[in-house]
Amino acid sequence: MFRYLGMLVLATTLLPGCSKHNPNRDQGIYMLLDASGTYAKELGGSVKIINHILSKLQPGDTFAVQRVDSGSFSEKNIIYSKTFDMRPSKANEQRLLFKQKIQEFTQNVKPSAYTDITGGILQGIEFLTEAGPGKKTILIFSDMKEELHKGYNRDIALKLAGFNVIAINITKLRSDNVNPQDYLDRLEAWKRKVEAAGGSWKTINDLDRLEPIFD
Repeated sequence: MFRYLGMLVLATTLLPGCSKHNPNRDQGIYMLLDASGTYAKELGGSVKIINHILSKLQPGDTFAVQRVDSGSFSEKNIIYSKTFDMRPSKANEQRLLFKQKIQEFTQNVKPSAYTDITGGILQGIEFLTEAGPGKKTILIFSDMKEELHKGYNRDIALKLAGFNVIAINITKLRSDNVNPQDYLDRLEAWKRKVEAAGGSWKTINDLDRLEPIFD
């Protein structure tokens, strides 16, 4: 009797569609692309990063890419997003379409006048919290110089517990060359902001060393 029940349970777990992935192992990445006038010319470099991420993500993982412009706390700023199918062949098709959408964006992007990075982070928090992956990462492809349109309020407490925030390709502004302390102070201010909100903070400037994204 017990032997029969054990065999029945084993057979059931082997039936197609009966196995479930472990959500605690899923990866969710939300990437912000700075499209401001001072940084839009750098967007071609984001394609290499995005293609690298797409090659590493597994079926069941979630990836979204958003434009950062004058007002970034909006679903309309999401260029493309996808939770990859559990079927590898279907997931590969989705990766190819993802690459196509990003290529189209970078080739046709129009620079914005302002840079609402905080709004983009807020949108990323909302998106990944709803998607519910086990690991949540927000990537920021920007010089990290936030410039807000008059009247926009971003003095908001971020909730980043359980989030990894990684700034990538932080190009130095002309003013940074005059006074390097401006650059150092800008990064330190973001580090304090992220860590005060409960998140972890990293920076990556060598685009050939992207392993920390998946650490």
